[in-house]
Amino acid sequence: QLQLVESGGGLVQPGGSLRLSCIASGFTLSYYAVAWFRQAPGKEREGVSCINMSGDSTVYADFVKGRFTIARDGAKTTVYLQMNSLKPEDTAVYYCAAEVVGPEYVCKLHPHDYDSWGQGTQVTVSS
Repeated sequence: QLQLVESGGGLVQPGGSLRLSCIASGFTLSYYAVAWFRQAPGKEREGVSCINMSGDSTVYADFVKGRFTIARDGAKTTVYLQMNSLKPEDTAVYYCAAEVVGPEYVCKLHPHDYDSWGQGTQVTVSS
């Protein structure tokens, strides 16, 4: 069974950067699309970014375009989310999720598409 563990969250000042990691165990991520979601207190979970199986297609929510970058490593075990120019409204618990896909699949930011989830990592942006 695929297991996902997020790391890299923490407290950062506005304008700062963090890099989140989503590490897989049990299986490699070779045949999975991977996404990052976030959930702030009192709000619904929302999609942040996703990357397809081969890593050559990515999707970003409008509110992170130009600030966040998703990438996957060559060993197919980790997906990263580089977050720059962080804002207080980026404060949330960030989750990674994965779904088995084919090579032509374009990932989407729909939580119900994903069947493997990590436990989340807290990101707090505050001065």
